[in-house]
Amino acid sequence: MPAADAFHSSEDYYATLLHEMVHSTGHPDRLGRFPASGEVPPFGSADYSRKELVAEMGAALLCAECGIACATIENQAAYVAGWLKTLAGDSRAVVIAAAQAQRAVDLILGRRPEAQ
Repeated sequence: MPAADAFHSSEDYYATLLHEMVHSTGHPDRLGRFPASGEVPPFGSADYSRKELVAEMGAALLCAECGIACATIENQAAYVAGWLKTLAGDSRAVVIAAAQAQRAVDLILGRRPEAQ
């Protein structure tokens, strides 16, 4: 993470920090969204877009939990829209990303999923 003073506002800093925290939950020892090899998909690929979509949706959920300003959430919505263009042919992308984002948020907040 860059230093907090590198951001335009504290809200932007925390939104970015939360985005990175959601990424961290994908580790194989956490929620296992990422391969054990640690290989990062190429920038702009569908797999990279999915990863960014989960992180940004999770960050938006966490921002809402924290009461972070709507202007930051509007920026996040624009970022999500950009990644969705890459996934235009995947009709399940949003639903899958939302579910993965919620699991990440629950892990970060220490919530336990309900028994199914």
